[in-house]
Formats: sequence, C-alpha cells, structure tokens
Amino acid sequence: MNYELEKSEGKVKFTFTILPAEWEEEINNVYLKTKHRFNVPGFRKGHAPRKTVENFYGKGVFFDDAIKNCVKKAYSKALDENADVYPVDEPKVDIEKFDDNEIKFTLEVTVKPEVKLGAYTGINLEKVEYTVKQDDVKAVIDRDRKAHVRKIEIKDRAVQNGDKLTIDYSGKVDGVKFEGGTAEKQELVIGSKTFIPGFEDQLIGMNMGETNDISVKFPEDYHAKNLAGKDAIFTVTVHSGVVEEMPEADDGFAQEMGPYETFADYKKDVEKKLKEDSKRREQMANENNIIEAVVANAQFTVPDCMVETQLNYELQDLSYRLSASGLKIEDYFKYIGSNVEEFKSERRQDALTTVQTRLVVEQLIKELTESGKIEVTDKEVDDKIAEFAQGGKMTVEQIKEAGQGEYIKNDLLMTKAIKFLIDNNTFTKATKAKKETKETVSESEVKEEKPKAKRAKKTEE
Repeated sequence: MNYELEKSEGKVKFTFTILPAEWEEEINNVYLKTKHRFNVPGFRKGHAPRKTVENFYGKGVFFDDAIKNCVKKAYSKALDENADVYPVDEPKVDIEKFDDNEIKFTLEVTVKPEVKLGAYTGINLEKVEYTVKQDDVKAVIDRDRKAHVRKIEIKDRAVQNGDKLTIDYSGKVDGVKFEGGTAEKQELVIGSKTFIPGFEDQLIGMNMGETNDISVKFPEDYHAKNLAGKDAIFTVTVHSGVVEEMPEADDGFAQEMGPYETFADYKKDVEKKLKEDSKRREQMANENNIIEAVVANAQFTVPDCMVETQLNYELQDLSYRLSASGLKIEDYFKYIGSNVEEFKSERRQDALTTVQTRLVVEQLIKELTESGKIEVTDKEVDDKIAEFAQGGKMTVEQIKEAGQGEYIKNDLLMTKAIKFLIDNNTFTKATKAKKETKETVSESEVKEEKPKAKRAKKTEE
C-alpha cells in the first residue's frame, strides 16, 4: 500500500493507492471473517464458497467492509510513519478511483497547529498585590461568629422583632379559605419581610402557644390576581420561637474555634491565614498574567474542531458532576431554561482561550526543554511518585503501572516552565495611586484560579 503526503496550513492529506493483489487479499479476508452470516441455497450457512456468495448477493457484497479495513490500515500506517503529524479531528475520506486496476483514496485530516512563539522573556508587567486590612480580618471573625450562633428558646416573653418562630396559619378572604393560605409548622423570622406587609408586625407581642386573628391586605400587584388588593384574615398560632445570639468576640469564643488561649491568638491566626491566602492568590494572578502575555505574543490559528472538542469535554464533565448529584444534564438545562447550543455559545470564547493556552504552553515547554533551559530528571519523577504514594492509597508500583509517571513528569515540566517565566520577566509594583484601587482579600473570597490566556494574535475562532 503506497501513499503520498501533502501538507498545507493546518491540514495533512494522504493519497493511498491499493493495487489489485492487495485488494484481492483484503476481499478474501473479509469473506473469511463474515462468511458465517450468509445463507446460500444448497449450502450450509457459512459454508458457501466466496464466488458463490458474490454471485448470489452481488459482486460488491464485501466491498464496504474491505474499504473500511483498507482505510483503517492505511491511516494507522501513515501515522506510524509520520510521528510529526498530530491529528486533532477525524479524517475526511474520499474515494478518487475504484476499478479493477487500481483503488485510490485520500485521507485529509486537521492537525495541531504550528505555534510560533513571540517574546516570552523580558516582558514587563504590573505586579498584582492584595492587601489584607483589619476590616477583612473582622469580616472573617464575624462570619465565624455567625456560623456559631446560639439558638435560645423563647419561654418567658412575647414575640419581638428578629425572633425565629414556628407557626400555623390559615387565611380566609370573604370568609373562604384560598389556595396556599394554610400551613403548619411554618418557620418565620420576624422582620424578614417574607410574608405580605403587616403580617409579621402583628405577631409582635404574641406569646408562645397563643392563637390570634390578624387582618392584612394583599398588595395591588400581588402575583395571584385573584387575591390582589383583597382583605384577608389569618388565624395564627405561635407554637415556639428561638432568638439567635452571636457569641461575643472574647477568649471563650476563641477557644471554641480551635487551640487558642485568647481572642488575640485567634485573631492573629486569622490574619496570618488571610495573608498566606493573599500571597497564594498574588502568585496565581501573576502567573496567569505572564501566560496571557506569552499567548498574546504568539502567532497561530486554532482549528474550530479543537474548540468543539474542548466544549464537548466540558459538557461531559458537567454531565458527570450532575450525575453525582442524581441529576441528568437534560433536566438541568430545562431547569435553568437553557440547552446544549446555548451552553456552547456562552462557553465558546473561554474554550478557545483554554485551547490557546494549552497549545502555547506545550510549545513553550518543548522549546525550553530542547534548549536545556528546563529539565525534569527521572529522580524528580520518582521522588514525586513516592510523595504521592505516601499521601495516597496507591503504592509506588501501582502508580507506575497505572501509567501516571508521564503525567507526573508533564506536571513537573509545567511547574518549571511557569517558574522560568516568573524568573525571566519583570513584575513592577503599582504606583501608590493604583495600589489603593487594588482589591483586598478575605478568606471567604479565596478561590482556586487556573491559568487563563487572552486571545492570540492572528487566531481564528
């Protein structure tokens, strides 16, 4: 099986020629594998000679399978012999010639684009810095206090604003009960304004176990048109109530929060963790920014199929995460009023950015390793495997057998490539005026960020 190779921008085309002897051999192979399917009068099933089967079912009975096999073998042969060809989509097959003397077909496939890196050293960027202020520390402490709120049962006083009650109610308009106007053991926080105006205010002053009738008027713009503007009477029973009390910011609260002797110790630890988180976020932000700059300096064209593959991956990932919660992706889209097409449309630019970043980082790692600027040794990989084995459920041998060594090596290369970018580019502190506009950081806002990249030059969507 001979072939010719033709390269063009973003495409590779193979033209294969199958000679009569090769075709005959492939037809016979198909016959031997499929003869058990054929019933021919005068023969037991699967025992009719090939020529007899062809005469009975038609000369081309084995052609489809033979062509498929030829294409599969041809494509595999071509990729094995051309390691620099990296397909990113399924090949397009075209039969150009088919006769008794020769069969000729082409396989055209989209390949990973060639990335031409621009400047990736000597870039000057504004350094991202996050400032931890005392207000941020106070916000974390207040959050912890709210998380440890104490619920005190109300026994010897009347209902007050802010109380959380458990009530029964039954409403009537013109003496007739209406749909949705009756409930039992309903929780209601007085002052939350979750009920119609005037309802919560009239519960203030009632005692636990007391039942009263209260009069209210539905708003004119009430969503249920049959009740809008109507007067109603609700019979309400207050069963019980609690008042939520935040713990005082004192030594006792600090001791509840961990191994702290004093509130000052706890506060100091909160501030320390916020600063550590801010440093981590600064590092991630600066790494993201330099990667964005390197991608922006690169020149390449991203094939649409790579973006589509990324979107399909994200759909699969979403479907998997939803299924873990017992929800089908179709039901999820119905719930949010969306669909697959809208999901892809909304995510397309981000998917393009993801592909761009991956391609540029791959090329950067390739150039850095080939030039000897970064290197990952076998010992470094073995040490990392040992580290994973020590903290996980798999042994070193199991990790290696699972083929994780190459993944770990690539991860180490990625880490070293980013460090190279950080070490070989300049991050200048912002001026005071700009610095004051930088966001502050609180523990509740800390998020994991992944490298992102702006759009590359001369990139087609």
